[in-house]
Amino acid sequence: VQLVESGGGLVMTGGSLNLSCAASGFTFSNYGMGWFRQAPGKEREFVAVVTWSGQLTKYSASVEGRFTVSRDNAKNITTLQMNSLKAEDTAVYFCAAAATLSVDYLRGYIYWGRGTQVTVSS
Repeated sequence: VQLVESGGGLVMTGGSLNLSCAASGFTFSNYGMGWFRQAPGKEREFVAVVTWSGQLTKYSASVEGRFTVSRDNAKNITTLQMNSLKAEDTAVYFCAAAATLSVDYLRGYIYWGRGTQVTVSS
């Protein structure tokens, strides 16, 4: 099983980045796909999730309206489009896969990528 994130980098405040997560080694279309982030000195936090079909998405309050999560089950890829980036969005971003999501979509993730660094500079 592999989850490989890409697309991170350095961007100015107000800019955009598009993160991708390529999955392999499991039946991607059967899993909910989530994005999490961890800033230096802080705990990992939930960012967004898309259910297996792509029909349902959920976002943390801090990114609602700025980030968009999507997936392409034909390509085994999930993406996180991040707009209007702020300095507080600086973190390592991880994608994760859940065969069974909890009711609040925050738990159940069993596969994790290694992360990609996003740095927002003011």
